[in-house]
Amino acid sequence: MSRAVCIVDDDASVRKSLANLLRSAGFESLAFAAGDAFLASERARRAGCVLLDLRMPGMNGLQVQRELTRRQWALPVICMSAHWDDGAVQAAMGGGALACLGKPFSEEVLLRAVEEALAGHQ
Repeated sequence: MSRAVCIVDDDASVRKSLANLLRSAGFESLAFAAGDAFLASERARRAGCVLLDLRMPGMNGLQVQRELTRRQWALPVICMSAHWDDGAVQAAMGGGALACLGKPFSEEVLLRAVEEALAGHQ
């Protein structure tokens, strides 16, 4: 099982802080500033799960999630957003997301979600 976690978020400070947290917990991290860069990465395809910001310019997280399904990538998705609405949460969960985390979230909540995603992706 890969312990690599992809981070897809347009905010560089979020990518950096999540990567540092994941490394400190023993995970490898791959960070992407945009959904299209993530989808173009062969390394991302072999990751254990993805932390996906729903609200990004360009290709948003829901579009990335739909593309993962279309491509049949068996990659667990944990959605994140600082700006929730019920429709986005329902769409993400309906599209197969394992969790939807509201920013800011605690380290414990994030690490638990990642561990659960990786445990289910063996």
